Amino acid sequence: MVKASPTQHTDHRCYLASMANADSTGAPFRGVIPALVTPFRDDGALCTTKLANLAHRMLDAGCTGTVWPGSLGEGQTLSFDERVEGWRAIAAASEGKSGAAGHAFATISAASTRDAVKQVEAAAAIGMRGCMILPPYVHKGPWREYRAHFEAMLSAAPLPMMLYNNPPAYIVDVSAEQTFELADKHANLVAVKDSSGDVRKLTALIAGNATRTRKVGALVGLDDCAVEGARMGCCGWIAGLANAMPVESVRLFNLAQSNDPKDIAACDALYRWFLPLLRLDTVPDFVQLIKLVMAETQTGDERVRAPRQPVEGADRARALEIIRKALSRQP
Repeated sequence: MVKASPTQHTDHRCYLASMANADSTGAPFRGVIPALVTPFRDDGALCTTKLANLAHRMLDAGCTGTVWPGSLGEGQTLSFDERVEGWRAIAAASEGKSGAAGHAFATISAASTRDAVKQVEAAAAIGMRGCMILPPYVHKGPWREYRAHFEAMLSAAPLPMMLYNNPPAYIVDVSAEQTFELADKHANLVAVKDSSGDVRKLTALIAGNATRTRKVGALVGLDDCAVEGARMGCCGWIAGLANAMPVESVRLFNLAQSNDPKDIAACDALYRWFLPLLRLDTVPDFVQLIKLVMAETQTGDERVRAPRQPVEGADRARALEIIRKALSRQP
């Protein structure tokens, strides 16, 4: 059992109360938040030392926080105990004792509602600063079942939470209206990460906020939509390539949020260079490809957990050509 310190739940409630009076839509889910990869040792075990170092590097580059373990973090392959071990390492690394401080967010993903609630409770007890909540794995059912699943997680701890909408991966497509319905009932639902690839989803969330007193932040979930999302008014980007290139990712998003003509021109130039790499985040082998970029930039390695294997053959050759061409022209 994961035990909480006496002050942790009180601190989370105070944070939520302060957010209600702050003009910062989506807080604390704002800015560039990398979805961390999972480093493994030679024997296939989770390497918490490398995971903590990765979190340090993201925060030192200007990222506002990190979230783990999502699809990019191979969360489906991790046990509950591994999640807890990793969350503890990231939470400690995010305190700012030996570098920049930032938010440590937990990805909550499970096949059953019971297991999802158990993860939320563990994350809160450890001291994670919020949760990204996913639909139940492999489940296909009516909205009332998904709604009950989300509500159970939202009710499990007074942590700020961000709903993850990714219909291509998780079947269910949560509309803006359904999101606002949940947020009206649960004050700790403060943001949505959208990876649908449909810009209208982001438009609906941002436009819907215009008539709401308590707004729900919209965050880009696909790397090759980061600039478009920022210019539409998204408050953050859950980034993949940032694992290898956090400085460039932070600069890109900050420039994209600016209306200064010089910043717009600089953003467009940086985006043209970065886009071939960012598109690696949007294909089926995105985990292996982002780890390949990390290997090429000497910021990580290609180890993945079976059944995944590193890319090979023609796919690997094409990826290396894209990566090395971009790195040779890095601005």
